[in-house]
Amino acid sequence: MSEDSKRSVVVERTSTGHFVATNARGGTIHFGTASDDGRSTDFTPVELLLAAIGGCTAVDVDVAVSRHVEPAEFSLSVTGDKISDELGNRMTNLTVVFSVAIPDGEGADRARAILPRAVKTSHDRLCTVSRTVETGTPVTVTIKDA
Repeated sequence: MSEDSKRSVVVERTSTGHFVATNARGGTIHFGTASDDGRSTDFTPVELLLAAIGGCTAVDVDVAVSRHVEPAEFSLSVTGDKISDELGNRMTNLTVVFSVAIPDGEGADRARAILPRAVKTSHDRLCTVSRTVETGTPVTVTIKDA
């Protein structure tokens, strides 16, 4: 692997059940647990996973569609079931549903024709996040020497 392929974030605890992730460019996102009686609006790690799946495929599809026309609406929902079974805690039934409205005008027919292919190509080949989930990439966890 080259240095260009390396991606990383640093996760730091800010208080009990609350964390901040910082990327190499200095961007941050706060997240935590839903254990504080549901009062926190922070994303949970599972919600971040759903957002990452949706965000990754949304970027791919947006590039393809927006090259021809500015969508009147572009959103998607990502859902799944959090279960615990003999394999441990995990998500099943992950589903991404796009809602894209393409206004009439120049490029509209081309954008409508491209939309299904763009969604399929993102799912089958381009979206790094969903491709990683679907192929079941192992995760190595270690503890740094103190």
